[in-house]
This record gives sequence, structure tokens and C-alpha cells, in this order.
Amino acid sequence: MADRIVTLTSDIGSSYAAQIKGVLCRYLPPARVVDLVQDLRPHGIVEAGFLLRHMGARFPAGTVHLAIVDPGVGGDRSPVAVECVEGSYLVGPDNGLLAPLAEHLGVRSVVRLDPARVGGPGRVSATFEGRDLFAPAAGRLASGEPIRSLGPRTRLAVGAPPPPTGSSGTVVHVDRFGNLITDLPPDAAPSVGGRVGVRFARRRAVELLRARTYSDARAGKALLLVSSFGTLEISVAEGNASTRFRVGPGTGVELPRGRSANR
Repeated sequence: MADRIVTLTSDIGSSYAAQIKGVLCRYLPPARVVDLVQDLRPHGIVEAGFLLRHMGARFPAGTVHLAIVDPGVGGDRSPVAVECVEGSYLVGPDNGLLAPLAEHLGVRSVVRLDPARVGGPGRVSATFEGRDLFAPAAGRLASGEPIRSLGPRTRLAVGAPPPPTGSSGTVVHVDRFGNLITDLPPDAAPSVGGRVGVRFARRRAVELLRARTYSDARAGKALLLVSSFGTLEISVAEGNASTRFRVGPGTGVELPRGRSANR
């Protein structure tokens, strides 16, 4: 399958992303390059991996997902390409970024990218492998070249974060509305209509309404509901939960046992 779609996900901003897209256009038409997001929180590998997994899963089989959140660029982490069971490819650093989507789609094979075999329009910069190594690799895969031509077989060294256990989890993403997306499953909270205590980073618990949607409460009311990602979300109706509770990605969140009541 040649002429695949290539998606681009990064924390590098529009000017660096434009350079990557310039390289990709050497291999495939510009219309086949789809920007997912280029302004992710800098160096936020876990958050980026969570979003990539949920964004990438919406694309058709055979898509090439190029992802660059790479604080260890030029260091010991491996540059890799992953062939997935359903025919998609992932290209990026082996630092945990690719693992959630790779595990969701199923891994068929992994190669460590060899600059001499990948080639590209110029030398490989030690500080911008996204442009000089990952982009040419993604372009070649999108053009129909086999993954084995890009480097030797290997395995992903860094896996996806383990799922939360019990009622303790983490805020993995803050969206543009300030909603706090956690990795907690829906069944960690009581049924809709009750009140539930939520504790951030061992602070005193705050009481939230267990809601179905944002319109279940008046403006300014704090809510706990199931996000569009399928995990629990803490929000403030027509407000900003991140600002209200002074919480960002990586903050621990706990639903204390015995502090919830349906009423």
C-alpha cells in the first residue's frame, strides 16, 4: 500500500514542524500529511503518548504516525520504526512515546533506524533527528518501502505506563478548557448523581458532583465525569479546573475510599 497518510504529532511548534513537512513532501503529496498537534507541552512524554494513542487509533489502518517528543534527542534512546499488526507504522524515539499506540494496535516488528540506510536530504543533526532521520523514514514507509530496509530488528525498550490500580491515578492531560483528564477508569467512581471526594497529590479532598455531562450543573460547579477519552475527567462547568485546583499533567489523583456518597 503506497501513498499512505502520514500524521505528525510533536511538541516542537510550527516552525520546526514546517521543516519536517518539507522533508515529507519529498516523498509524498502535501495533502497526505495530517497535522495532529505541534504544541504539546514540552518534554511531556507520558501526556503525548496518551494523546497519540487516542488520536492515532481514529485513523485508518496503514497510516504512518510520525511522533516527536524527544528530550533525549541525540542520546542513548533508540530511534525506531514500528510496524503494527493492522498495517500502520509508528516512527519516533523509543522513550515511551510510541508504546501506548503500539500496544493498542499490536506490534508486528520493530527496527532501529540506521541513518546510512534511511538516507535523507542532508546530514543528520544531533539536535533535530525529527527532521533528518524520522521524517525520511516516515516518508519511505509512506511510499511503500518495507520496514526492514530502514535498519536492524530490535524491540521497544520502553513500554506504556502501567494502568492505575484501585482508586489512585494520575492527571495525564489538561485540555485547552482546563479539564483534567485522568487515567482512571469510569468504574473507579460512583454512579452519576452522587457526590465524590477527590484528592490531588495528598491534599485535602474536594467534593465533586458525579455528572454525566457539563450541563448537569450550573457555571462554576466542579464535576467528575467520563471524558471523551473514556477515562475519568475533573472539570468546572464553564470554568477551568486546572486553574481552580492548581493541577497539571503528572499530578496524582485519588478517589478516597469511604468519602463518596450517592445522594
